Amino acid sequence: MLILGIETTCDETAAAVVARDEGARSGRILSNVVRSQIEQHADYGGVVPEIAARAHIDLLDDIVAKALSDAGVKRSALHAIAVAGGPGLIGGVMVGVTYAKAMALALERPFIAVNHLEAHALTARLTDGVSFPYLLLLASGGHTQLVAVLDVGRYRRIGTTVDDALGEAFDKVAKMLGLAYPGGPEVERWAASGDPQRFTLPRPMMGRPEPDFSLAGLKTAVRLAAQKAEPLSDTDVSDLCASFQMAAMDIVVDRTRVGIKRFQEYTGNIPTALVIAGGVASNQALRRGLQKLADDSGTQMIAPPPELCTDNGAMIAWAGSERLLLGLHDGLDFASRPRWPLDAAAAAPGAKA
Repeated sequence: MLILGIETTCDETAAAVVARDEGARSGRILSNVVRSQIEQHADYGGVVPEIAARAHIDLLDDIVAKALSDAGVKRSALHAIAVAGGPGLIGGVMVGVTYAKAMALALERPFIAVNHLEAHALTARLTDGVSFPYLLLLASGGHTQLVAVLDVGRYRRIGTTVDDALGEAFDKVAKMLGLAYPGGPEVERWAASGDPQRFTLPRPMMGRPEPDFSLAGLKTAVRLAAQKAEPLSDTDVSDLCASFQMAAMDIVVDRTRVGIKRFQEYTGNIPTALVIAGGVASNQALRRGLQKLADDSGTQMIAPPPELCTDNGAMIAWAGSERLLLGLHDGLDFASRPRWPLDAAAAAPGAKA
């Protein structure tokens, strides 16, 4: 089975070809082409939706052609076309969806609209063949959730952020400290030489019985500490980044510990794995903290390689293969979705989903 995956939900234009052998629980990535738009958005300190959508239009045809060329696969050999149908910036989502529909129609192949969050949730099966049910920590610029992954298409949201997403907090801290965009990797880089004990920062929600997250208060505390220490030296910035990163890690580990307990209450078993996905899953300090938690909890931690934690076409192609094996595909009347929760029952008005 050869699946083309297309991803355009934010500021990466991506396409990939994934192969799945008959009966295999994991897959093989034949190509994975990602073109970042960092340079276009750097001056604005964040993603500008209109610029992102136009860039996807300009880049997508060449990106798909390169993905097919790198894989050594002709269009006619593809079994299906999968695309991220949401959630995301609606302009970018529409670009990818329209392109994928046209390609599926021309080739007379199934069109599969993939939930971008589901693709993150299933990436550990692509790389490690992990079996259901497992606990997912999805941590990115737009989402911070704990999700019980029960099967393809079956998800139970256990916890979520009540304000900022984890990646959003990293990016905003970077911006207030004058660091380069994208901010998350810059905070981690500066934190490596900093003193995490210098600044006393709060750990919101820690110790609460519900496995939800709150990052806004921590972000505000960093801003106040930075203002008090002005003018900031490089040492100050490093220490602020280290203190913030340590506080964020403590929050995530504590909330995930409660999430594992809630998972056991819901399923009757410990998760087959603690899976972390999303851009923030690349943070090494976070990985170390969650690895220890997994060891203490009697499960394994699975973190896909960094290039599969950020947005990419391989995860879309793999999720497409998972759905195609179950006979699931979509009509060409599918409407792009700016919001598309994994667990629709948990998505209340105003909730982060």
